[in-house]
Amino acid sequence: MLSLNDTHPDHDLGTPASESTQLVSLKIDGVDVTAPAGSSVMRAAIAAGIEVPKLCATDSLEPFGSCRLCLVEIDGRRGTPASCTTPVEAGMSVRTQSPRLAKLRKGVMELYISDHPLDCLTCAANGDCELQDMAGAVGLREVRYGDAGKNHLDAKKDESNPYFTFDASKCIVCNRCVRACEETQGTFALTISGRGFESHVSAGMDEPFMQSECVSCGACVNACPTATLQEKTVIEMGMPTRSVTTTCAYCGVGCGFKAEVKGDEVVRMTPWKDGKANEGHSCVKGRFAWGYATHKDRVTRPMIRAKITDPWREVSWDEAIGHAASEFKRLQASFGVNAIGGITSSRCTNEETYLVQKLVRAAFGNNNVDTWRRA
Repeated sequence: MLSLNDTHPDHDLGTPASESTQLVSLKIDGVDVTAPAGSSVMRAAIAAGIEVPKLCATDSLEPFGSCRLCLVEIDGRRGTPASCTTPVEAGMSVRTQSPRLAKLRKGVMELYISDHPLDCLTCAANGDCELQDMAGAVGLREVRYGDAGKNHLDAKKDESNPYFTFDASKCIVCNRCVRACEETQGTFALTISGRGFESHVSAGMDEPFMQSECVSCGACVNACPTATLQEKTVIEMGMPTRSVTTTCAYCGVGCGFKAEVKGDEVVRMTPWKDGKANEGHSCVKGRFAWGYATHKDRVTRPMIRAKITDPWREVSWDEAIGHAASEFKRLQASFGVNAIGGITSSRCTNEETYLVQKLVRAAFGNNNVDTWRRA
């Protein structure tokens, strides 16, 4: 029997976890599965290793049920309900694959693709596009509808934001960006304007992003399943080839990030879902303002100089630490034990600040310690 916990934390389970401690048992594609009461059928299936096609669903947002790719069949129930909005029930028997479901999903995907640019080879999200993945997953090989009818392929691109672009021609109106702005960031800068075929994502009253309430946190970019919202660095540099788990250096909160790199060059920073301090979200600084990492003026090796008019000289860490210690002793010998102290940066963690105050009290022999805090 497979449990809902048998999965990697980075894997997207489609819907948020249920907080219930009560477990229910059900069958999905003939496999016995247990899941907490209140879990979606989608989450239970994916956790059991049974992939369900999806576009509007992601486990960082509440289920929405708009894309209709995750349809399933449930014994004793009419129709084909969306697995993302259907909670598990004890004794339920679910089928995620059948000829009927395959036909429905292919038809839905065909409609999406009929109003989407077919520029996958030159698209910045090539290889990292959920729409592309789902077209392959449902086996779509041709589109019966031509591009002579009404479409959104000539929609204007918004490049007003300094960090990312919004290409409306590639938008599938899945609502993930709008929901991320509301649920994750709480800014409510995005909305769906218009109705029916005229529905589209807009920032404020159809304003450019930089004239709206957008705070450039990147939650919408992280949520977008296509290349509609895309980092400008990815457009310029191409897709990263590997990622390294790291901690943001901007403040003492300690947000976890995946530094996505190509060679030794950072392409983008994405919030880590398993980051204990941020749980997959971030502020604008951690998300986009990482240019200092490879800036030509960044000091990467210890340097010392005897006086301000002297040029800096690269030295070993041992020599640098020894020089600093001797200068501290010289100042205290000349001006008294209280002549020096320590102040920590708001970027320091609690542990680093603790070490600084211990150095001041134990080594300097005084209580001259403070920290520069910010809200």
